[in-house]
Amino acid sequence: MAREDQDFWSLEQVEAKQNALWKRQRDYVASHSNFYRRLWGSANPPKKVRDIPILPFTTKQMLRNAQESHPPFGDYLAAPLDVINRIHRTSGTTGRAINMALSEKDALLNAEVGGRSLRACGFGPGHVALHCLNFQMWMGGLSDHMVMEATGAASIPFGVGASELLIRTILDLKATAIQCTPSYPAVLETVVAEKFPKLKPRDLGLQIGVLTGEPGLENPAFRERVEATWGFRGRNAYGMSETLSNIAGECDYDHNMHFVGLDVLYHELINPESGESIKWEQGAVGELVLTHLIKDCQPLVRFRTRDIVEITSTERCACGRTGARFRVMGRSDDMLIVRGINVFPSAVAVVLNSFSELSGEFQIRLKGAGPIDRLPIEAELAAGQAPAELLAATVEKAIRDSVGASATVALVPAGSLPRTEGKARRIIREV
Repeated sequence: MAREDQDFWSLEQVEAKQNALWKRQRDYVASHSNFYRRLWGSANPPKKVRDIPILPFTTKQMLRNAQESHPPFGDYLAAPLDVINRIHRTSGTTGRAINMALSEKDALLNAEVGGRSLRACGFGPGHVALHCLNFQMWMGGLSDHMVMEATGAASIPFGVGASELLIRTILDLKATAIQCTPSYPAVLETVVAEKFPKLKPRDLGLQIGVLTGEPGLENPAFRERVEATWGFRGRNAYGMSETLSNIAGECDYDHNMHFVGLDVLYHELINPESGESIKWEQGAVGELVLTHLIKDCQPLVRFRTRDIVEITSTERCACGRTGARFRVMGRSDDMLIVRGINVFPSAVAVVLNSFSELSGEFQIRLKGAGPIDRLPIEAELAAGQAPAELLAATVEKAIRDSVGASATVALVPAGSLPRTEGKARRIIREV
């Protein structure tokens, strides 16, 4: 049976598969990873996946420390150097970049599971799909391109930059799908307006837009705007470099994402502050914690993703998939506390995107270590929009009513905030 079929297995079948894989993986990690031998001490790892939560957490800072003391891959490298087949590096968005080693089996597994994610999004044979993420060592580059190829689509490894050439490529090859960051369509809209004045973005004929790598489609106003402008079905996918680059994706029946990696990743929810376990059930909110059930080079056990998710359904979907559906609310390390109120940048984005007078681009500029009494927000005006009287005060009230925190909004001219082909930076911390 093809591994993809496991996305449609009963949860009892999935758990049996998880336990069979963990039986091998726990022994492998215990005997090959100096990092986990040190972390676990004399404790024996449990035999069943449901008991994995008795083990200590692994954090990204622990991985950074391991690589600093045992360069370049850290002492959690559990395979000899001659097994390494591919090397990547994290983007370093939240700190010093981490080097990642993959065996041939690791790379194939990443493509296989990631292919399920993009197939849920609608990619497959017959599509001509553009991969427009950074190829410079980031997992979102080559490894995610292999993910796209695993869907059966005719895949174009375009990368980032040369946006005018990208528009011509879409037209010449009659591309029907694209994967890029949510920030990138705004860049392309400017190129279309300047270089192809007779065309509108929707005239390019794209049918599916998988916008991933940063928050975006979780925001209904942003989704509505980008779909109306481009005429494609916006689809969200989710993953992370340290585990597997794609482990979830939207199907046609729900804007929330299916967890498609159940058979190879054990998943938990925890309270991000106390570390206590939270039951995996509909309505639960917590930090996602993942454990590799298969991994050669850098296996991780109870890795804290720092992503705060809400489980929106655990029932079998109309598409037939059994993996729980969830939405990403934000990152715990991006969460700001404003007079005791927890605020995610994605919640601010929802408010700003509800105003037609604004472009949706913004930055939160923080000075010093805090505490934060009011959110200092620079919000960009939409093209051709002059600062309307009382607009800033109206936006401030909307943020207060929706988010619960006070803000000071400064309106800046259209096009004045930086556009990026990679991940957009919403929080700017100034010393």
